[in-house]
Amino acid sequence: MERLKEVMTLREASQYLGISPDTLYKYLGEKSIPAFKLGNRWRFKKDLLDRWMERKSERTELAVESRPRRFVKSTAKG
Repeated sequence: MERLKEVMTLREASQYLGISPDTLYKYLGEKSIPAFKLGNRWRFKKDLLDRWMERKSERTELAVESRPRRFVKSTAKG
């Protein structure tokens, strides 16, 4: 298995995250993803992306857990 690079290009980062380069550019425009420019090219550190994904997944899990439970009315006759 190929060892992942410590610093990735935009294309490599989009493949690693499983999103399109356009979506990654959107996140960059919103300043919501950790990245830096080296010259005029965006670069992404793998460990920072991993932490960013961990924080995003924790927020999602908390939102799901805190969401009020909805009960479905049973239509079964008994």
